[in-house]
Amino acid sequence: MDTVSLAKRRYTTKAYDASRRIPQATVDALLEQLRHSPSSVNSQPWHFIVADTGEGKARLAKSTNEGFAYNTPKLLDASHVIVFCTRTEMTEAHLNAVLDQEAADGRFRDEQARAGQNQSRRHYVNLHRYDQKDVQHWMEKQTYLALGTALLGAAAHGLDATPIEGFDSKVLDAELGLRERGFTSVVILSLGYRSESDFNAGLNKSRLPASQVFTFL
Repeated sequence: MDTVSLAKRRYTTKAYDASRRIPQATVDALLEQLRHSPSSVNSQPWHFIVADTGEGKARLAKSTNEGFAYNTPKLLDASHVIVFCTRTEMTEAHLNAVLDQEAADGRFRDEQARAGQNQSRRHYVNLHRYDQKDVQHWMEKQTYLALGTALLGAAAHGLDATPIEGFDSKVLDAELGLRERGFTSVVILSLGYRSESDFNAGLNKSRLPASQVFTFL
C-alpha cells in the first residue's frame, strides 16, 4: 500500500452526496481497524458512537444548531458519522477490563508478565493523574490517535472524510447520555462520498516544505 499517495489524496471533505452509502463490509473493516488503534500503554480510554441512519445523524446534528450550523450538512448528508468519546476518568473497572482482555488474548507468557504490564500501565495513569495532573488531556490524546487511524483507513478504502471539532460537546453529551456513562465527546468524523458541490475537492493540497518541518540530528 502506498501510504504517501493516500496521505496526499486525503483531504477534508466539505459536502457529501447524501444518496450514496458506504457498503457494510467497508464499514465493518474500518471499524475493526479503529478498534485496533494504538494508545499509550494500551489504555484504550475511548468509546465510539456510530450513526448510520437519518434519525441517528439528526440526533448528532443537534450539537451544531447553535454556532456551528455550517457543519450540520456534513453530519446529515454523510453516509456514516462516528463520535469519538473519551473517558472522563480512568476507572479501576476499565483498567481491570483491559488487563483481563490482554490475558484472554494471550499477551502474557506468565503471571509475572501480567503483573508487570499492570504495574507499568498504572504507573503512567498515576503519573498523569497525580504528578502532571493532566489525565483527561492524556486520555484525549489517545482518542486523537484513533482519529488518525480512522482517517488513514478511510483514505485506504476510497472514502471521503471530515474530522469535526465545531460542535457543542455539552449538547451532544446530553443527547447521548455520555457523561452518565463516564464519557465525553471530543471529535466527530463524517464519512461517505463527496458531492459535486464540494469545492475543496478541486483545490491543490498544501503543506509546508520538508525543510521547515523536519530536523535531522
